[in-house]
Amino acid sequence: MSGRKAIINMIGNSEFSRPNTVWILALVLLTCCAIAGAQMAPTQRDTLAGETLSLTPAPSTPGSSEQKAEDQGAQPSNPGSVIGTVLDQSGAVSVGTLIRLTPEDKTAYREVISGDNGQFSFSSVPPGHFQLSVSSTGFGRELYSGDLAPGQTFLAPPIVLSVATVVTQVTAIVDPVEVATEQIREQEHQRVLGFIPNFYVSYLPDAAPLTTKLKFQLAWKSTTDPISIAGVAFLAGLQQAGDQYSEFGQGAQGYAKRFGAAYGGVLASTLLSGAVFPSLLKQDPRYFYRGTGGTKKRILYAISNSVWCKGDNGRWQVNYSNMAGIVSGAALVSTYYPSNNQGMNILQNSLIRMGESSLAGIVQEFILRKLTKVSHRQESSVTSEQTVSIDPPSRP
Repeated sequence: MSGRKAIINMIGNSEFSRPNTVWILALVLLTCCAIAGAQMAPTQRDTLAGETLSLTPAPSTPGSSEQKAEDQGAQPSNPGSVIGTVLDQSGAVSVGTLIRLTPEDKTAYREVISGDNGQFSFSSVPPGHFQLSVSSTGFGRELYSGDLAPGQTFLAPPIVLSVATVVTQVTAIVDPVEVATEQIREQEHQRVLGFIPNFYVSYLPDAAPLTTKLKFQLAWKSTTDPISIAGVAFLAGLQQAGDQYSEFGQGAQGYAKRFGAAYGGVLASTLLSGAVFPSLLKQDPRYFYRGTGGTKKRILYAISNSVWCKGDNGRWQVNYSNMAGIVSGAALVSTYYPSNNQGMNILQNSLIRMGESSLAGIVQEFILRKLTKVSHRQESSVTSEQTVSIDPPSRP
């Protein structure tokens, strides 16, 4: 204040009435302004410093714009929709088809049924990868995958159903009687050198068991075959020429007796050993060709044929049918032949027939197979058996 009063007093003095008084006054005013500016500078700097400190971010309030942005980011993405149409192979719409939508995380799935126009729709589907599974009765399951963007309405291409592959298991039940009948029909064409009957051998190791009817049919076919009858006639001629059983005499009457006795023996033995007893005891009268293994094994197998056979149940067992048939046939034949000791004659004839049965097995195993023409089916079975060397069930 003292400075200001001095200036005023100076102005009141007369010495400032000179021409340069105005300039002096202007100089004084500028000096006062400079002093005043120097006094105000610290206050302004303090204010700027306070404003600078106030730039430090303050905690955001619940209503701030930054909090709103964070809340918007935490909200889930906009769901979308998936729609489509299901068609059959003819191109017609498929009504009532089940459609399942499974999201990528497979946490849950949704299902809908196609409408009358074959269309389906899923709403509020979260964006991302999804899979559609389409299935209907009589058709195969179809799969379709897609990716749904947020808020997108996804239009799937038409899904065409394919006809389901049907796997049918057919179990063929074949009547064993029919199988056995067919096999016997084939056996009845088996002939050595094309004309000698060879009906009582099977080249099928797993041949079907024979019924009683087939056993009698086979025995009757064998005994009534013209070649069999011719063989008996030839044997009777040899007996006639050697005057065997002289009690029968000579001439036509003697030959007729010899022929009748010989044929009666063949008929009785074949029917009893090949039909009657096998039917009663449920055994198979046929010889089952082996064809494999060493010679010794095959010989033992062939010899045992007279006392070992296959049962109708497929198991090997004692051949009671053959033994009982041989003894019974010898006893029956002895009534036709003159003999002073029928008991010894029956025993002798029985042993002879047993030996003949064993010898017939050896002939069948090593000779007659090469001379007998069999059906293609049996031929294939024998060839396969010889190639892989499969032995039939063991026999002692």
